[in-house]
Amino acid sequence: MTVRIIPATLRDLSYIAANLRPEDRAEIDCQFDDWSPALLALTALQGFAYVAELDGNPEAGFGAAEQRGGLWIAWSWGTHRMRRCVPGITAFFHAVLGPEVAARGAFRVEARAVAANELALRWLARLGATQRCRLPGYGRNGEDFLLYDWTRESWNHVPFSKAAGAEAAATHTDHCRQGRAGARSSASG
Repeated sequence: MTVRIIPATLRDLSYIAANLRPEDRAEIDCQFDDWSPALLALTALQGFAYVAELDGNPEAGFGAAEQRGGLWIAWSWGTHRMRRCVPGITAFFHAVLGPEVAARGAFRVEARAVAANELALRWLARLGATQRCRLPGYGRNGEDFLLYDWTRESWNHVPFSKAAGAEAAATHTDHCRQGRAGARSSASG
């Protein structure tokens, strides 16, 4: 299985959004009154947006978008095959996405996950995010969420081995610094 990270496109993100794994669909359902795969994909294309392909098929979307000066929101969602992409996404997060966001002047990057999504919560912790608080009733139907963040002081202090584990060493990812999805392309490797 080959995992490749590429800049996101509306087509790839729409495909992923139309084929979400149940955990991600539940989390998205409780945050939006109305949504469609195309609308979710369009929303995701703000800021930095990437797709993880598994054997050439888009399986996960992830990225970060600036909410206001210095405050960014990180996001990810995928199909039932996303778990196979996590080591590659984790490596890319540390090698490319984190430095891109930091270079844009981020002083805080937040991520929220529904409290019942244990896989997402474990992954955020392994990515080096700090759990800040519980958000009771944050979801549309009263679901509790947890708020995680990375701050300027903690952003680049997570050792790669803690975040990715041994799995990432065996994953072949495209580590080209491809820049903002759809906005520019630079070939520094």
